[in-house]
Amino acid sequence: MKHISHIELTDNELKAQFKDCSLNPNIFNHEAHLRLAWILINEFGIDEAITTIQLQLQHFVKSLDAIDKYHVTVTIASMKAVHHFIKKSNSKNFEEFIIENQKLKTHFKELINSHYSIDIFSSEKAKLSFLEPDLIPFE
Repeated sequence: MKHISHIELTDNELKAQFKDCSLNPNIFNHEAHLRLAWILINEFGIDEAITTIQLQLQHFVKSLDAIDKYHVTVTIASMKAVHHFIKKSNSKNFEEFIIENQKLKTHFKELINSHYSIDIFSSEKAKLSFLEPDLIPFE
């Protein structure tokens, strides 16, 4: 059966399917990205999660012949943002976490861009290498 939403997968299924590139790319939306970040940070801690997501995301987009979709700064900044909210959260699962932290879903670009004086989403330099925030550091 083809899954139509990442919510239909367990955390372990999502993580495994993403890692082996069998995840249906149609269900790997923004919320699924956030969920994968949440899973990896909770399992490995922030530093190992950042390393893991970079390697796996590069492998995933390469498997889809979409390597141009990979953005270094957005990837790392996203992980740091999710980590920031995890530290303040009392949620027991991703569903509770995302309800508690709706702005990660609804105002994500604004949230990330509030750390930078440039729009990192459109910056070619930010796409190719991580730019440290120049306005508000990530905690």
